[in-house]
Amino acid sequence: MKEGDRTPLTQDRERDRLSEQQEVSDLLNDRAIFEPPLPKRAKRRRALKIWSPFVVLALALGFLLVRGLGNALVYFRTVDETLSMEATLGTSTFRLEGVVVPQSVTTNNQGGVDFQVSGVDGRRISVIDSANPPQLFQANLPVVLVGYLSHGTFYSNQIMVKHSSSYIAAHPSRVASLGGKKL
Repeated sequence: MKEGDRTPLTQDRERDRLSEQQEVSDLLNDRAIFEPPLPKRAKRRRALKIWSPFVVLALALGFLLVRGLGNALVYFRTVDETLSMEATLGTSTFRLEGVVVPQSVTTNNQGGVDFQVSGVDGRRISVIDSANPPQLFQANLPVVLVGYLSHGTFYSNQIMVKHSSSYIAAHPSRVASLGGKKL
C-alpha cells in the first residue's frame, strides 16, 4: 500500500495509535503518578518541623507558669527560714516576716528606719528600710517586709504591718508582745 493509498480507516487507526503513544508519554512524564512515597525519616522530619514551634511554646509557657506560681505560693519567709537559706537566696527580692525587736528602731538618713526583726526562736535580722514606714509601725508588732538580703542585712523598700487581733489569734507563737504588753 502506497502512502497515498491510505483509506480513512487506516488514517483513523494511525491517529489513534499516535494518540495512545502521546498519552503514554504524558503519563511517563507525570511525576505525581511515578513519584515514590516519602520515606519514614522524611515524614518524621516534616512532622518535627511542624510541631517543634508548638513544643517550644508549650515548654516556655510551662516554665513561666511554674516560676510564677512558685513565687506566688510563698507569700513570705520567716526570719528562721531566711537565716537557714541565706546562702541560697542571693540578692533575690522576697518578703520577710518577723516581729520588730523593742528598742531597735532608729530613723535613718534615707527617710526610712533601721531596726531588727526576730523569729520564733529568737534569731534576729537587721533591717534597713528606705521608705517611710506606715503609721502603725512600732516595736513588738509583726511586720512583712519586701526587699532582699545582703551580707546578713535585709534591705527593705516596703513595710506592711500586721496589726489585727485575728492575726495574733491565728499565730500566737509569732507575736511575742503587742504594744509592750505580754500576750
